[in-house]
Amino acid sequence: MPLLLDLALPFSRLFEAEDAHRLAIRALSMMPKPATPADDPRLSVSAFGLNFKNPIGVAAGFDKNAEVPDAVLALGFGFAEVGTLTPKPQAGNPRPRVFRLLRDEAVINRLGFNNEGFHAVVARLSVRASYGILGINVGANKDSEDRIADYVAGVETFCDYASYLTINVSSPNTPGLRDLQSAKNLDELITRVLEARERAVLKGAGRKPILLKIAPDVALGDLDDIVEIAKKRAIDGMIVSNTTVTRPASLRESNAKEQGGLSGKPLFDLSTKILAETYLRAERAFPIIGVGGVDSAETAWRKIRAGATLVQLYTGLVYKGFGIAREIKRGLSLMLDRGKHRSIQDVVGLNAVEAAASR
Repeated sequence: MPLLLDLALPFSRLFEAEDAHRLAIRALSMMPKPATPADDPRLSVSAFGLNFKNPIGVAAGFDKNAEVPDAVLALGFGFAEVGTLTPKPQAGNPRPRVFRLLRDEAVINRLGFNNEGFHAVVARLSVRASYGILGINVGANKDSEDRIADYVAGVETFCDYASYLTINVSSPNTPGLRDLQSAKNLDELITRVLEARERAVLKGAGRKPILLKIAPDVALGDLDDIVEIAKKRAIDGMIVSNTTVTRPASLRESNAKEQGGLSGKPLFDLSTKILAETYLRAERAFPIIGVGGVDSAETAWRKIRAGATLVQLYTGLVYKGFGIAREIKRGLSLMLDRGKHRSIQDVVGLNAVEAAASR
């Protein structure tokens, strides 16, 4: 079935980008879930108190409403993250709001946290049999009077269903959301979110890891504050990074000036530099998931050497197809062979200083 989906990939580009995405979700929902072959044991990773069979995951945004997490995992990914989810259902921004930049192997989106809301997703997850590691990414409604309360509600709602929870304060498509990355707001947010987790533990939920997802556009001085707060509050990990509002001069497509967050190949260098800067500041206080431009074994390897314990991708699926996890894992095993490394975890951060110094 994954092979058939990949054969259909060129035809999907005949459809408007958001319609093609909807068709992909529909196709995955009908896909049988065969047992996946065992992964190279050297690719296994321990992070946040969880054991991942491999370090390759699907980022939030692909399966917004947790419709196909197990089908995604059956493609060979080590974990899947769903969302971003908000307390109330939200239509998002007007269409068109997703744009392919074909020659750049990139996507611009200004979706605006379109999702079915907490209630609908809880109903879906409550009948899910546990299949693998599932992250749940939560955000705030655009019209919320207390956005921090929305994140608190997300933790309280999904602690029973998530392997880990991601606090997304870095989408560029909800006005003012990135203000939550400022030191004062972030400290209050993390404090209240962790308090919500403790209340959930007292009610019988497991102590689920809490991760913070940040933007690649943060100034280094602001990154100092973010990492310091994350360390002080003992957050479990960070995800670096979300999409960027910047536009590299190298972009070739005429729609590159569309408003929204840019993802894919042009995001790789910026997101990897910020990943490395975060890794050096964190001083191994917590693991980091690296996101942005991962579409091959080489780019995954570079993310890991820059400081990522795990990596995620989404736009890579758009351009490389549903066999991408298998290809990346095969390539990573070959790289471990060449370097005579015993484990993928042995190479985490080996090139962080060089990656942080890159321009």
